[in-house]
Amino acid sequence: MPSISLFFGLTDGVMRVSNRVNLSSCVVPLPFTLTPCIYNSIIIQLPAYTLAYSSFSFMALVTLFAILFFMASSSNAYWPPSPGYWPSSKFRTVNFYTGFRNLWGPQHQGINQNALTIWLDRTSGSGFKSVRPFRSGYFGASIKLHPGYTAGVITSFYLSNNEAHPGFHDEVDIEFLGTTFGKPYTLQTNVYIRGSGDGTIIGREMKFHLWFDPTKDFHHYAILWNPKEIIFLVDDVPIRRYPKKSAETFPLRPMWLYGSIWDASSWATEDGKYKADYRYQPFVARYTNFKAGGCSPYASRWCRPVSASPYRSGGLTRRQFWAMRWVQKHHMVYNYCQDPKRDHRLTPECWG
Repeated sequence: MPSISLFFGLTDGVMRVSNRVNLSSCVVPLPFTLTPCIYNSIIIQLPAYTLAYSSFSFMALVTLFAILFFMASSSNAYWPPSPGYWPSSKFRTVNFYTGFRNLWGPQHQGINQNALTIWLDRTSGSGFKSVRPFRSGYFGASIKLHPGYTAGVITSFYLSNNEAHPGFHDEVDIEFLGTTFGKPYTLQTNVYIRGSGDGTIIGREMKFHLWFDPTKDFHHYAILWNPKEIIFLVDDVPIRRYPKKSAETFPLRPMWLYGSIWDASSWATEDGKYKADYRYQPFVARYTNFKAGGCSPYASRWCRPVSASPYRSGGLTRRQFWAMRWVQKHHMVYNYCQDPKRDHRLTPECWG
């Protein structure tokens, strides 16, 4: 149980409660009547009590502690604990025209003050690609998704070398799977190693329902890739860590950074049950605050791979690890390693 110290007082018939001030400083006019209570901008409707001083310390305080503990627990279950470290702050924003180029659908792409808008309609989607490849690095963007009916639509931000190695490529994905009215987006993370597309597809999907509505505002999504691990982050909170356990299960060849919006009706929403409906076109995705920093294939071998934590050797701090475990406990909706229908002889990283 978290420790809670309280300060409360009556103002205009509203009891205001803070959990940051020591209880010994409380000054409460007694007897008094408990009325609607504001806690972290949430109004708690309490039953009315008229209490003498002798009963307040037991009855009212117990009631307040119970309610505040419930509210604190509910609040903590809704939003991740602070990771204590913010990798996105370590990298400067990249100008879109400097770091990227249009890949396809140029008529469905627009730039306004380094904010990119791409959209899908029945004629085309759109995509972009980094100018240079990387052999490791931090890759992030703030993204705002299309609201409403988006079934069948994929908005993506990912690393790949599919153009250099068609049918035998590596890929590290952040994909937003579109949805139907009233249901949340699914954020899918995935890792392919030398064999997707034209070859045998061995996906390593982990899927999440986010703790916020990604259509309401921009949020920062990132992939950190170095020779030891891949870490996926949302607003600097780690949501997944994929460590290198063998050369056969880890992408080591240079990759480029991509983003796109496209029609994946055959599988994107509930395994293809719901298709893209172009009565709701255009489907729009917005990207800004691009970050792409790390070692290129042409950099000196002394180029130091980036880390997701203050540890130069990589890994996560204890606070980052706890934040990641919280997200996986409360918001993960699929883990390929826990899927009994999968042949885990093909995914040895799941063993143990």
